[in-house]
Amino acid sequence: METTSRVGAQAPAVAGEQQFPAAPRTVDGYLQAPFPWYGLDEAFTGPRWLMQVGTAADGAVEHGSIGHGDEPSVRNEHVAASGEEAREKFAVVVTVPVNPSRHSADGTGLLEATSVSSAAWLAGVGLLSFTWPGQMDHSLRDDWLDQQTETAWALADDLEGPEWSRLSLPVDGVATAFHYRESEFGWVLAGATEAGVHLGAYGRGMSAYGLGFAVVKDITAYA
Repeated sequence: METTSRVGAQAPAVAGEQQFPAAPRTVDGYLQAPFPWYGLDEAFTGPRWLMQVGTAADGAVEHGSIGHGDEPSVRNEHVAASGEEAREKFAVVVTVPVNPSRHSADGTGLLEATSVSSAAWLAGVGLLSFTWPGQMDHSLRDDWLDQQTETAWALADDLEGPEWSRLSLPVDGVATAFHYRESEFGWVLAGATEAGVHLGAYGRGMSAYGLGFAVVKDITAYA
């Protein structure tokens, strides 16, 4: 991917390991970021909660996520197998600062530039954190996860491809174009802002079409 970095993203935990939202949640990492954080705008009146930030080897904050609605868990196998709707309704907003191609802090490597595709990749992998196919043998889940993670990477690298549609949503009150796709597991979107950050988002049970995004005025209120 020419202009996209995985910016510290890690594949979701496998079954039995600690899941993404259960990681230690403190506001410290968010406060260290030199860029603004984004969440849903004031039209959303439900719960809001911190997830975690991604950092570089030198500790610099490279991205982070903020959750809204029900705190999701890995999709229950019974729910997936029975065809019932997942009860959880959530949306997660991922903030990725706009960074050019640059040398790593230790001078030994070159970090790729971030782009809208970076936000799309992180959002796609984030959705996978809470998704497992029903009735899949545990021994096959790692292979499934590897395959789906690479698929998310390939999709993020082709935002103009047929898997994506366009969706206009407000960011700080300004209509902004997003790339949007749906799957059986939920939805993912990503776009650029005028505030020096790329935004990604993913969710399930909550329609993306009525969402709006706004800068977080006081991140400590989420702690």
